[in-house]
Amino acid sequence: MCAPCRLCGPGEADQLWPAIIADAERGMLQEIYVARDSAGEAVKPALDEYPVIPWDRMDLDQFNLIRHFPGWARRMLSYAGMSWQSFQLVPVETGRGCPYGCEFCSVTGFFGNSIRFRSNDSVVKELLMLKSLEKKQKGKIAVFFIDDNFAINPERTKSLLREIIARKAQVPWVGQISMNLLRDEELVSLIAQSGGKWIFIGLESIDAESLKSMRKGFNKPEEYQGILECLARHGVYAITAFIFGSDGDRPGVANRTLDLVLSWPPGLPIFGLMSPYPGTPLYRRLAAAGRLTRPKHWLEFKPFVMSFSPLKISSEQAQAEVGEAWAASYSSAANASAMRWLKSQPFADRVIHLLARLAFRGIYFPQMKRKDWLKVLFQNRSSILHLVVQAVKMKLLYKGETKPVPCSIAE
Repeated sequence: MCAPCRLCGPGEADQLWPAIIADAERGMLQEIYVARDSAGEAVKPALDEYPVIPWDRMDLDQFNLIRHFPGWARRMLSYAGMSWQSFQLVPVETGRGCPYGCEFCSVTGFFGNSIRFRSNDSVVKELLMLKSLEKKQKGKIAVFFIDDNFAINPERTKSLLREIIARKAQVPWVGQISMNLLRDEELVSLIAQSGGKWIFIGLESIDAESLKSMRKGFNKPEEYQGILECLARHGVYAITAFIFGSDGDRPGVANRTLDLVLSWPPGLPIFGLMSPYPGTPLYRRLAAAGRLTRPKHWLEFKPFVMSFSPLKISSEQAQAEVGEAWAASYSSAANASAMRWLKSQPFADRVIHLLARLAFRGIYFPQMKRKDWLKVLFQNRSSILHLVVQAVKMKLLYKGETKPVPCSIAE
């Protein structure tokens, strides 16, 4: 990306990169690079001539998640019929831009509110290339659609998903989609048919007042449960993101949020603190009001520490609420409850879900050392043992069979 410019903000380097490389080779790097049209106006790059990504010439092992799985998890997946030795989550872009302009978000400021898309054919060909690499690598490739709002144009998204299905380019995928766009059950059905497994959803809050203060009033808390249940009916799971510490939050926000989260179909909730990033409307508002306690907080990164003073809750209280939410959401009891809810789902989906829960727990409670993992595994021994027993039973049941047990995550 090019450097920030006072006139146009931070920009995209697609058209600028050749000039930047050439200047670097000559030792003549400029301070600022801005892509301009013939009239001298700053422009955003179009995506209709998107370059072919040479995945077949790259080392995809950098995206391999299997190598991070503990041995017991790999063995259980093997018992369940998983024959592949790698699971690579590869980033793929299909579009840029978001018109919503949420107060805390840097996306609109960076990419602009003009939505640009690659052609369906370009995206499908990339998926087909990745799919063909699976056979050579004896592994599994999944895709993370890195668009900030994958379904921002629902009709375009539906046409892309239909083409993925028609051309048999399905791979398991994860994407980011706003809650309001998932009201459309036809879209949810196409997501599932095209290989969609997990959707990251920025719920942010269960409180309408807080959502309004964030300029995200299009999220309707009363719709959350119904939409999440719709996703679950189609075998799609949600990563639900919440922000504490907005001006609408009050003490007890964690408990109020958890009361609802724990009643929904199990997913992967994540909790963070409101952060005023430079260049966002939130940063400008707080700076003008003199409410920033760490005006250059990004230069001294401190995870889960606030950089301004909320109106109705103290910084310390908000930080404590986040810790409480993480602890309750990823406790052994919560994990066991999720496994019970998923008991009718395919075995591999349950294993992947439990592994994801153990990994996501590490976002807030680091599990960097062997003893940390041993402690976590011991705390969750009941859920793990239940899956191990099922894996052994499946192994014995299918002993001698030439056809492996179906593993839905690979379908």
